[in-house]
Amino acid sequence: MEIKIGVLHTPREIVLDVDVDSAALVEQLTAAQESGQPFIVTDVKGRQVLIPTDKIAYIELGEPSARRVGFGGE
Repeated sequence: MEIKIGVLHTPREIVLDVDVDSAALVEQLTAAQESGQPFIVTDVKGRQVLIPTDKIAYIELGEPSARRVGFGGE
């Protein structure tokens, strides 16, 4: 699943592919917010991203779009 994380005062969003379903991701975020700890996300390649929960503007959950190859219009 692809997630996009908007961070306050940052013009670019963080885009990650993760192997976690949306319910588990929401649970992790809620636990991090309640404990005051950073939100830790691990992507499909095993890289971890730590984001302070008080700096998260939004999180968009969704499926990744198909990547196009070549010059075709389809």
